[in-house]
Amino acid sequence: MTATLKTENLDIYYGDFKAVEGVSIEIAPRTVTSLIGPSGCGKSTFLRSLNRMHEVTPGGRVEGKVTFGDLDLYAPQTDPVEVRRLIGMVFQRPNPFPTMSIAGNVLSGLNLNKVKLTRSQSQDIVEESLRGANLWDEVSDRLDTPSGSLSGGQQQRLCIARAIAVRPQVLLMDEPCSALDPISTLAIEELIDKLKSVYTIVIVTHNMQQAARVSDQTAFFNIAGPRRPGKLIEVGPTESIFLAPKEDLTAGYIAGKFG
Repeated sequence: MTATLKTENLDIYYGDFKAVEGVSIEIAPRTVTSLIGPSGCGKSTFLRSLNRMHEVTPGGRVEGKVTFGDLDLYAPQTDPVEVRRLIGMVFQRPNPFPTMSIAGNVLSGLNLNKVKLTRSQSQDIVEESLRGANLWDEVSDRLDTPSGSLSGGQQQRLCIARAIAVRPQVLLMDEPCSALDPISTLAIEELIDKLKSVYTIVIVTHNMQQAARVSDQTAFFNIAGPRRPGKLIEVGPTESIFLAPKEDLTAGYIAGKFG
């Protein structure tokens, strides 16, 4: 199954404060969409609303609609755990369980969901997921060692392996390279290009060059001032957004005039 991820007039709140207002966007299957914009404009908040992680924050709620194909993600009958299985997330800083083994980290999401696996099935999933994250060749001889022994870049790829082990259809990435060195960043960018043949990917990034390199579509968010909601200003093919934006605000941000 491949499906379009779509929001319609989405407002996102922290208690009574409206953090993001009126976002309508379509994200096509097996593409990479970059979310760009100045700090505080709601990019990460919007990202977390796409798999119901936002509602884990005290007071976090949304108004409007988020759909994945025919599935209404915020309908009363929709299980948020199932939403997060379909739409996985990789966070800004690598967050493997440091004392858990490399293999244990890969399987942790499945164990959390109480998926029963034979030893052989577990081994196959570990290898498949680590290969999918371009990490297998580096760790195959030490799967039982704690993940804390890995470098930062390896830990982030392990988090990606953990995310894809539960076989989601969408991967959300919140500045996945911000804590990494340039070589590790390149490895993650190459991995994103590989993964989009299987997964729909949405990435928040402050790196304009990275957005231009990795994404098919770019969405520019902005905020008018303190305590004002972030808004989606413009969305379109990445080449068009960077070379011929329709909105003056988009052109100004890309030119480095603010943000």
